[in-house]
Amino acid sequence: MTSTVRDQTPAVETMAEDYPIVAALLGGTTAMRKAGSTYLPQWPNEDDDAYANRVKTATLFPAFGRTCEVLTGKPFSKPVTLGEDVPPRIVEWCDDIDLQGHNLHAFAAAVCFHVISYGMCGILVDFPNAGALRTKAEEVAAGVRPYFVHIHAQSILGWRAERINGVQTLTQFRFLEVVSEPDGEFGEKEVEQVRVLYPGRWQVWRESEKADASGKKDWVLYDEGETTLQKIPFVPVYGRRTGFMQAAPPLVELAHMNVEHWQSKSDQQTILHIARVPILFAKMLGDNPITVGAATAVKSDDPEGDLKFVEHTGQAIKAGSDELLALEDRMRQVGAELLVIKPGNMTVAHTVADNEAGMCTLQRIIQDLEDATDAALALAAEWVKEPEGGHIEIFNDFGVASLAEASLELLRDMNVDGTFSDESLFAEAQRRGVISPERKWEDEKLRIKQNAVKVTAAQVQIKDT
Repeated sequence: MTSTVRDQTPAVETMAEDYPIVAALLGGTTAMRKAGSTYLPQWPNEDDDAYANRVKTATLFPAFGRTCEVLTGKPFSKPVTLGEDVPPRIVEWCDDIDLQGHNLHAFAAAVCFHVISYGMCGILVDFPNAGALRTKAEEVAAGVRPYFVHIHAQSILGWRAERINGVQTLTQFRFLEVVSEPDGEFGEKEVEQVRVLYPGRWQVWRESEKADASGKKDWVLYDEGETTLQKIPFVPVYGRRTGFMQAAPPLVELAHMNVEHWQSKSDQQTILHIARVPILFAKMLGDNPITVGAATAVKSDDPEGDLKFVEHTGQAIKAGSDELLALEDRMRQVGAELLVIKPGNMTVAHTVADNEAGMCTLQRIIQDLEDATDAALALAAEWVKEPEGGHIEIFNDFGVASLAEASLELLRDMNVDGTFSDESLFAEAQRRGVISPERKWEDEKLRIKQNAVKVTAAQVQIKDT
């Protein structure tokens, strides 16, 4: 069957296989519940109503989303630094780099989160249609200038590339976008369209009302135009690169483990519900009505008569709880792996073949993001005939030597933003050998309180003097 401009290429389809699970986990409990049996299968012979209730009461342990947030926060805990070679007017544009109120720091942080979670995205350097404006002075006066557009991985439909002067270069790039248009006097509707970029020109395609024999709608050319830039102004950013314009989510295994936790936690909630409701068992009591209460008694004339509550032993509950805790710890370890610095290379050949020695995975991602942002600034400069766009620096001094130290770093960040308790952080640090096993939390909590009083008194004394 002939492909339309809206169809994904096989390479994009392969990458997109991981997108639904990432989107569901980032969407939280609500999105996971909507996914239903996709990530929470219905048991054999399970009643539909019972399954529906199980889905409604399931809650997500947000390991994947929180790990992506914490890892993104590390490089952006300090402002992005603009080099002295960035032209003054581009420095000014960096305060609102996307014409939507986001400065370059916030824009780069959003791109970083996306490559950590989805594995890839890109920066499109666009330029508004100048319309009737004829001179550069008129464009400057009207505020017309290049701006960044964050192209999400889910929006990319396909591309074509050729090796030009030894460099793999885009010759066609397609992506999906949604635009809002007026609908009646007060309404608004969203219209899906495909933008196709070529060196020096662009097209916009929209779905028509016509359909082929199979019922598939035709896509027709809606608008087109030319650009002064004789290249496609798009820069890809990778999480775990697998090829040109291709990547995989660096935390995809954590995503699958998070789904496993979602399923196991649902089982645990179900067994807890069953165990908390004891079953009254009656034996050889005849047909007499039974009243159960604090001020009542039941008498049986049969010597073998019996009345008792049958309760769960609790062994399965303990096993399920232990498995959930172990799974949570494994998820922390997987997320922390991105912070562990790779061991140094042993030979010159290794050094030549691998320029990432002494870097952790997150540092490599940040280095790629820096290079991509520099390339985007260069494209912005090219739009306005600046000789160069300059360079930026993103904080990257956060790598650690061991997995235990890396996972503790993640827990500490969660503690700072209030999603992990002081006592739990103390216990995890103690388990990793950072804190002596002889220390007791209750004693430490008292010392912390006393220390806080001393610090407050010292601050008051300084203020008085």
